[in-house]
Amino acid sequence: QVQLVESGGGLVEPGGSRRLSCAASGSMLGLYLLGWYRQAPGKKRALVATITSAGRTTYGDSVKGRFAISRDNAKDMVYLQMDSVKPEDSAVYYCNAEKIISKDVTYWGKGTLVTVSS
Repeated sequence: QVQLVESGGGLVEPGGSRRLSCAASGSMLGLYLLGWYRQAPGKKRALVATITSAGRTTYGDSVKGRFAISRDNAKDMVYLQMDSVKPEDSAVYYCNAEKIISKDVTYWGKGTLVTVSS
């Protein structure tokens, strides 16, 4: 199994920045697509970003140009750099791991809360 633990959430001023971290543990993590999703109250969980073991990234339209995902395969870490945050970015952010060979094998962290407010 893969275990995911998020950290770095908290209160952020509009226009500010924050970096989220996800520590992954398990075997053969290079076989997994890692990503970030978020869920705000009353809304469905939405894609934020994904990154392959080779560093290829995708982003949700709402965060493109403002957020950046990165991955350190040696340390089994994935990060989400959040810049120019907006109040609508407020959500619980979840780390995700998806086995690329078997996409129905998916793991989730417990989430970390990000609140964007003045």
